[in-house]
Amino acid sequence: MENEIKERNSFTGSLGFVLAAAGSAVGLGNIWRFPYCAAKDGGGLFLFIYILFALTFGFALLITEVALGRKTQQGPLTAYKVLNPKWKWLGIFSFAVPFIIYPYYCVIGGWVIKYMCTYIIGKGSIAVQNDFFNTFISGNWQPLIFTFIFAGACFYIVFKGIEDGIEKYSKILMPVLTVIVVFISFYALFLKFTDSDGVTRTGLEGARIYLIPNFKGLTFRAFLHICLDAIGQLFYSLSIAMGIMIAYGSYMKKDVNLEKSVNQIIACDTGIAIFAGLMIIPTVYVFSGTEGLNTAGTSLIFVALPKIFASLGIFGFILGALFFIMVLFAALTSAVSIMEAITTSVIDKFGWSRKKSVVILGIATFIISIVVCLGFNVWKFDLKLPNGSSGQILDVLDYVSMNVLMPIIGIFTCILTGWVCKPESMIEEITLNGEKFRRRKLYIIMIKFVAPALLFVILLTGLGII
Repeated sequence: MENEIKERNSFTGSLGFVLAAAGSAVGLGNIWRFPYCAAKDGGGLFLFIYILFALTFGFALLITEVALGRKTQQGPLTAYKVLNPKWKWLGIFSFAVPFIIYPYYCVIGGWVIKYMCTYIIGKGSIAVQNDFFNTFISGNWQPLIFTFIFAGACFYIVFKGIEDGIEKYSKILMPVLTVIVVFISFYALFLKFTDSDGVTRTGLEGARIYLIPNFKGLTFRAFLHICLDAIGQLFYSLSIAMGIMIAYGSYMKKDVNLEKSVNQIIACDTGIAIFAGLMIIPTVYVFSGTEGLNTAGTSLIFVALPKIFASLGIFGFILGALFFIMVLFAALTSAVSIMEAITTSVIDKFGWSRKKSVVILGIATFIISIVVCLGFNVWKFDLKLPNGSSGQILDVLDYVSMNVLMPIIGIFTCILTGWVCKPESMIEEITLNGEKFRRRKLYIIMIKFVAPALLFVILLTGLGII
């Protein structure tokens, strides 16, 4: 065990770990799902609830996974077995989630590259043509090519390892991503548009919708729904129960202040999510009104926003290019972390070299990506899911991983660390260097009682039971 720990690669320090982990947390969910949830769930009320849960629920789960990784010095597939041999099955679940997510994440990453290239070559006007998006994703070869390009970029970064790959590129991509998000956010505040009916809307009005709590028609049931939305968004946003933070924690040096680093990750992730809302909500409101704020998911990024960029003339094309570059960086940093979670798992489990692991996993996951792409044309179907949604192969994989496996992993991780091994098993790692654990009592309450209960509700919601 000692030899494994000495030979194990690691981040050079706290900054490298925080930027890589924050890059994992800041993904496509922050760019489109967070603003959408905030807009439909009472604006500032959703923000307040989200931040409250981030500092409690999110903190407890995130620091548990990072501590588990650093304590065991293992990836998600084997970390649980090291902590308690009877719980090795949970490691298999923790490996399955990123293995399922990564292939379809690469497909979506390919979509982003397609749009980015369209704007960069000055043809952003065609992105607003009817059925441009649907025609592209239902194509037989273009989606495969762009998926391959995105997957190739992830392959290269993970292949290079921790210091020369993940940490090096996170230190470049995350600052650039932050600058672009902040720039577009401030620009959106000063937008102004008068529609055909003579109604003038401004970005500042859109910002007020986003930031100021809206209690109109608020009932207790609606409040609970907002809380569930906030918890669900936080659960996905922080990369909890995806094996990623266990993997990154295993590369964290023992002398790094764990609690401080986790706080920085949460601050970075939440900050960018809030700015993403300031970027998207005012922009959509100015050109589409309150009706436009009801647009969610892929249609928001790939259909609604291109129409807005087109209405801004030449500057809109520049803004569109910057936007999709930003989205690409967010998708890339997240996808790299997902790939690393499964890579470090097989390295620790089978003793393979990083090169062998990345090559084998890269080929296997790309084959699944091909299947996902074909799900929009050759193997297209419309399956009704238990949570009321419906979709293709991509949607099925997303449902199984996000709505079923991740809550299950979260629940049993809380049971293992909160009741079987006791919270002290993680607190010992958190306070390894004599640091004071400021939220010790809060952590114990959250990991033993509150977090598993909330995760159980999320699971029941995902299964369509409540």
